[in-house]
Amino acid sequence: MSTLLLLRHAKSDWGDPGLPDHDRPLAPRGERAAERMRAYLEESDLRPDLVLCSSALRARGTLDRLAPAFPEAETLIEEDLYGAGRDGLLQRLRSVPDGFQTVALIGHNPAIEDLALDLAGSGDDLDRMQEKYPAGALAVLELDGRWRDLASGAARLVAFVKPRELG
Repeated sequence: MSTLLLLRHAKSDWGDPGLPDHDRPLAPRGERAAERMRAYLEESDLRPDLVLCSSALRARGTLDRLAPAFPEAETLIEEDLYGAGRDGLLQRLRSVPDGFQTVALIGHNPAIEDLALDLAGSGDDLDRMQEKYPAGALAVLELDGRWRDLASGAARLVAFVKPRELG
């Protein structure tokens, strides 16, 4: 069994309207939310061995705050994840080598939400995830089989966590 962590980057700062979208940093609220998510990941013992992260500044800022929870993970910052849609993210995950058991993907909406909803064929939190996938939220999916066989409905949603729900 493999585990996929789909994390939408934490809340970004819109304070400088002239700043290119790719270069927007985290808002202070986003920084705090990412810290809460880090604590959740550490307590839950969810330890990816591979982290794929969008090259956007807000995604990298989210990763920076989560990094202590991923001490052994191979981490890749990838330009193609910025702006990728659901299909692009799915293709990237299908290219993950079989040796990785737990993969975290830090990206953007609507692609992260669309991918999570597409992959999750079952799970108690499906209704909550369909309602809203806010900035900083995490979907934890379990799947059988190889990454290259990842398909629509093939995963079980085992947790959906929103930062504001965390202490």
